[in-house]
Amino acid sequence: MATCPPYPTQPTGPTGGALRHAHWWQKRWVRYGALSTLLALSGLVILALVREQTGTEGFLVGLGLAVLPVPLLVAAFRWLDRVEPGPWRNLLFSFAWGACAAALIAIVANSFATRWIATATADPSHADTLGATVIAPVVEEMAKAAAVLLVFLFRRRDFTGIVDGVVIAGVTATGFAFTENILYLGTAFGTDQLSGDSGIASVTAATFFVRVIMSPFAHPLFTVLTGIGFGIAALSGDRQHVRRVLLPLLGLLLAMGMHAMWNGSSAFGEYGFFAVYAAFMVPAFGLLTWLVIWTRQRELRTVREELPAYVAAGWLAPGEPFALGSMRDRRVARQYARQRGGRDAARAVAQYEAYATSLAFLRHRGRRGRAGADFVVRERELLHELWGRRESARPALQHAVAARAWAAYGYAPPAHWQPPATWQPYGHGSQPTAPYPVYNPYRS
Repeated sequence: MATCPPYPTQPTGPTGGALRHAHWWQKRWVRYGALSTLLALSGLVILALVREQTGTEGFLVGLGLAVLPVPLLVAAFRWLDRVEPGPWRNLLFSFAWGACAAALIAIVANSFATRWIATATADPSHADTLGATVIAPVVEEMAKAAAVLLVFLFRRRDFTGIVDGVVIAGVTATGFAFTENILYLGTAFGTDQLSGDSGIASVTAATFFVRVIMSPFAHPLFTVLTGIGFGIAALSGDRQHVRRVLLPLLGLLLAMGMHAMWNGSSAFGEYGFFAVYAAFMVPAFGLLTWLVIWTRQRELRTVREELPAYVAAGWLAPGEPFALGSMRDRRVARQYARQRGGRDAARAVAQYEAYATSLAFLRHRGRRGRAGADFVVRERELLHELWGRRESARPALQHAVAARAWAAYGYAPPAHWQPPATWQPYGHGSQPTAPYPVYNPYRS
């Protein structure tokens, strides 16, 4: 094999003295505890503020209506993340940050700014308009972007590209919109209680139609622009400091601009809201959806192009890169593993697919000179994880490859068919318990 491009190697030589123990505030359980406490306190405060403004009954009505779009939005972002699924804890943190911390920051900052403008100008109506079109977009998008920044900085291994940025930003904005919808729907219900309106003609029905039916994607659409900026920054090399700073800022500015246009649409006349919705929001949503799906397909192509190096090294079978680069084949492999070995086997196959995808992305960054200093260590970790799950994943992926071959000729594999017990294309010997493959594609 031809000599591969140079990759980062493990550091050798002295490390500058003995390792010191981490301070108490650097321990993981301390950081997790502090973050959980912060989010819990934010949640309690935001709960009290919203309940104070809407009343108990209005809060419960708003909560019941606001929760409806949440599962659909989270499922959509999780579907986008299926190529290299990120850990659930990142999504839980993002949603909690958006629903609690970001919402609290927005309510306090927006209220303070609006009151200050009203006092300074002695014009409350102008203060409300200025607050909605200028203050709110800046404050809210910055509050939501903080979650993306935190994951980008402290969960760098899980933040490798545009799709990761879109998913984290989208789930954060979904949490924010959830809390905001509780406030708006609960307030609308209180207004209807005072006026006696009900049914389709009520303010609650109109608010539900605009915020939940017509535009459940509004907040995610704004913040996704910030996520794309962080995602492109994640693809940049460690030495491209200007690009890694400017691209997230550009995405944040675009998010603020789109948010301001959306909030200010009512000032464009009687039909300004619908004009902005049809002429701007819907096309922007379609364009970003196409971009994310195209990026998802590009990630699958990266898997098919990068993993053959590990086939030559003996870590993977010849057909695995193509099976791992197809979401359909992945699903077939998991279903086969579940039928033969139950949930544990299916989980092992799903983990195998995720680790193999991470390995492909790592090699892709390495070939482009964008891998970090821990490239060799990370590669070894991923290969170790793959090797530990090979017994469950190999037959399942072989079945997916065979099913694709049968389908190419218009047939379905027989119900009794299963991979041959003697199939062993992964090692350089006949022993199924052989150690790791010896061949290293990076050194020959």
